[in-house]
Amino acid sequence: MTLTNTLKANEVAPLLSPRLSVERSPERHPRSGFKSIFIGPNGLRAGWRVLIFSALVVVLLGSFVLIRAGGVQGFREAQKHAAELTITPLLMFKGEAVAFLLICVAALIMGKIEHRKFSEYGLPLRLALRKDFWIGAGSGFLAISGTLLAIFLLHGFHVTGLALHGTAILSSMAAWGIAFLMVGLFEEFLNRGYIQYTLASGIGFWPAALVMSFLFGFGHYFNANETAVGSISAGLFGLLFCFFLRRTGNLWIAVGFHTAWDWGQIFYGVPDSGIVPYHNVLSSAFSGPRWLTGGIVGPEASILCPIALLVVGLIFSRYYRENKLLTPRS
Repeated sequence: MTLTNTLKANEVAPLLSPRLSVERSPERHPRSGFKSIFIGPNGLRAGWRVLIFSALVVVLLGSFVLIRAGGVQGFREAQKHAAELTITPLLMFKGEAVAFLLICVAALIMGKIEHRKFSEYGLPLRLALRKDFWIGAGSGFLAISGTLLAIFLLHGFHVTGLALHGTAILSSMAAWGIAFLMVGLFEEFLNRGYIQYTLASGIGFWPAALVMSFLFGFGHYFNANETAVGSISAGLFGLLFCFFLRRTGNLWIAVGFHTAWDWGQIFYGVPDSGIVPYHNVLSSAFSGPRWLTGGIVGPEASILCPIALLVVGLIFSRYYRENKLLTPRS
């Protein structure tokens, strides 16, 4: 880095970093109305930092997609055939792993600018796949199993037999486990990592959680064959995961729950947000009204899904009573 670049970086960092900024008395250092739109008492306001992060993510992901597709024309051709692709564990893993890596790069860049550790954004590496993750994974699998059991008791779901045999069962379970782990990491860190942390510093934790959960549910609305109940359930998943984050101080329970819920749907052979089961362990079938079974969308679009999430939240609140995540300063 040249001396000029170093000086520029030193000029920008205090604006973006709440830690390095020195609070100044408003009376001694009055700000113009226009400048106050961008700069708060502790540097660049949270909303602008979220926009910078979002721009980094769009540029990084967009550049990768275009390079991989061989340009704009190649991307258009790939989109034409996207609907014909079968979602396999390898295909899912590759896409989600690259996306997760790139948003981590964006978060690391923002962390360097703001002089924050990566772990402050919700994914401390020292806790990776440790106790919190497995608590979340166990809870997620029990939640999807309980939801399907309730549908079964209401005569809307039944298992018809094994879809795989022998070592194929183990390979399927392992492959989908790894693939959905990457899904959990990507979606949780994207929706409840840097953006949740930074937005919370500006408007408070729960207002930020409501905004991000609404966007999470709204994004699911555009999935193929999605329903209103499915979108609402996705938003409630977001709120539940924010509750996990608030009480534990990290995203690992949320990642574990997300991973196991999705994995359980493929294990039982039911659709996952409209994705048709592939290489699933069990064969199963739905029968009955769509409000009960979720239809081709899967159990996330069942009216029983929000009830299951409420039960999980109530049980979790009983065992995790204290908030370990403090709202950061903007």
